[in-house]
Amino acid sequence: MKRLDMLSADMTQQQLHALRTLFPHCVTEAYDAHGQVTLKVDFDLLKQELSPVLIDAQQERYQLNWPGKRQAIVAANTPIAKTLRPVPAESIDFDNTQHLFIEGDNLDALKLLQETYLGKVKLIYIDPPYNTGNDFIYRDHFATDTDTYLKASGDRSQTGERLTANPESNGRFHSDWLSMMYPRLKLAHNLLREDGVLIMSIDESEHYNIIKLGEMIFGYENYCGEIIWKNSSKNDQNFVSIQHEYIVFFVKNKAVNLGNWLERKAGLEEIYKAFDEFHKKHGNDWEAIHKAAQKWFNQKSDSDPISDHKHYTWMDERGIYFAADISGPNAGQYVYEVLHPFTKIPCKAPASGWRFPKDKMNERISQNLIHFGSDHTTVPNNKTYLKDTEFQSLASIRIVDGRAASRRLQQLFGDKIFTNPKDEFLLKSLFMAVGVENDDLVLDFFAGSGTTMHAISELNKEQGSTCRCILVQLPEDLNTIYNHAKGSSKQVTLNAIKYLTTRNRPLNVAEITKERVRLSGAQILRDWQAAHHTPATQNYLTQTVPVAPDVGFRVLKIDSSNMHEVFYVPDRLVQGQLALLSDNIKPDRTSVDLLFQVMLDWGVELSLPIGRQHIGRHDVYTVAGNALVACFDTHIDEELVRELTHLQPLRVVFRDGGFVSDAVKINVGQIFAQLSPLTEVRVI
Repeated sequence: MKRLDMLSADMTQQQLHALRTLFPHCVTEAYDAHGQVTLKVDFDLLKQELSPVLIDAQQERYQLNWPGKRQAIVAANTPIAKTLRPVPAESIDFDNTQHLFIEGDNLDALKLLQETYLGKVKLIYIDPPYNTGNDFIYRDHFATDTDTYLKASGDRSQTGERLTANPESNGRFHSDWLSMMYPRLKLAHNLLREDGVLIMSIDESEHYNIIKLGEMIFGYENYCGEIIWKNSSKNDQNFVSIQHEYIVFFVKNKAVNLGNWLERKAGLEEIYKAFDEFHKKHGNDWEAIHKAAQKWFNQKSDSDPISDHKHYTWMDERGIYFAADISGPNAGQYVYEVLHPFTKIPCKAPASGWRFPKDKMNERISQNLIHFGSDHTTVPNNKTYLKDTEFQSLASIRIVDGRAASRRLQQLFGDKIFTNPKDEFLLKSLFMAVGVENDDLVLDFFAGSGTTMHAISELNKEQGSTCRCILVQLPEDLNTIYNHAKGSSKQVTLNAIKYLTTRNRPLNVAEITKERVRLSGAQILRDWQAAHHTPATQNYLTQTVPVAPDVGFRVLKIDSSNMHEVFYVPDRLVQGQLALLSDNIKPDRTSVDLLFQVMLDWGVELSLPIGRQHIGRHDVYTVAGNALVACFDTHIDEELVRELTHLQPLRVVFRDGGFVSDAVKINVGQIFAQLSPLTEVRVI
């Protein structure tokens, strides 16, 4: 039986294989540093293949470069010996939810997700550190050989993930940030579907760099523009007071994603509600409704999104409309008389003639689609109904008060816990505009305050969709953040520490993120139940139609591999480690731990339903029905193996040292070949 690798994907080897397929003569054999023959790329020959003129390494060219760029490329490609360990106790609805919360370094998480979610993610939204001088930046290890690889992967205890403040006095201020972002965006690019979208929030500190970095990884042709989000009215800065942030857009492939991005105009529900009141009060007195609407719109400030629709002041039996210009595009093209319906005298005509030919105009008049004045002295107008113009192209300027999201979270927690969280309703509108729907997968590997999951839950509630979300957040120590914080951020961090302390929870950012997702999910569920008139005490899992939104999440924590180190580097085995060969699995790992590492290695989605059943005296786990069957018990005999063949699984996996005898281990493959020939059998 073949053994599973139990390693994250080696991106260097995958890219080498792809390169060898395209340019086989550019990949040759050569000795490595240890004297072993291995495959190497002849870069000079490859350069010649890709250019009619040889590009010398020292030749000037247009590109983004920084100290540490080569190490960042290595960091993106180096595999890690880590895994994801499930934590049902910290999860919500672990067995049924489709959402994942991964706690740990996001670079590790992105590597671990490569096999399972390659090309499956519809949308990636990130709100990375803005690099203001106070933000914490990941100091990644750049592995170049086995020793440093094991240290970076966490199998050597003297190293691990670490965050360090990045003051502007640092000589590598921008370089450190770029080196942190490059491998993460590179791996994120792999996860996106061909029609996938990347959205990144950023401020002026790294605005230019994040666009150039995105162009380097996604291709400049796949840059889609940015939204300027005006989110404050502060006037306390020298020179130019910055009152906005940027939201930058890339797509995986413009040839597939054509960018038909539309968003519903803001304030429509309030407008419809107001006109409904006008109609109740004035009946079909359209002139009175018109005057009431004008007065109502005039009371709105210019910054209110509703003011963008203040020309929609008329109403008729069909609904709210705008009396729009009806003049023709070409002067003198359509010239004829239009009689006023009451005076029967020709109406004043627009100087350039009518927009429609005479038969079309008569048709629209008969359908009451032309707005006439009180008499023939005014030019008639075309009726443009609000219900027909609810959607518009995604606009490049967005005005949303940045304090609104903070106030909502403060109500949720009972105290101010986050500094400048992103607005969940703004994100929801952007996600909907770029086409997130059905059961699409969304990823946020800088989860922070958990706004992305909140936005997806709101989106699912509104659309009736089942979009799934993966959040990744490092458990940054709140005491460390508090010691570096300044001004209002210090008090906010202290509030978070107090909140977690009273609940006897670990003092880190990931715990606060999880709590926000719990609280917001509960609120969304209550709102949904109220809207559908279901009892607040009723378990939402028992609902039939319509289906309640999934507000759970499955917690997975990044940890060292379940396998002993000798599994990965057997050439480094010493005599004292020989006992590990009898069982290559660490003693503190459970069967569920092993199951999730197998799912990662085999590319099985981590949100699939997991079942557990007892067959004889053994625990057997099933994933997605019988797509994957696993038993990691010891003393496995042929009786159990034959029972498992009745399940007709697509894949089955056992512990390598779990069989009652070598004879049973040898016969397993033959038993499945006879009784369940389509089953793929593996051991760990």
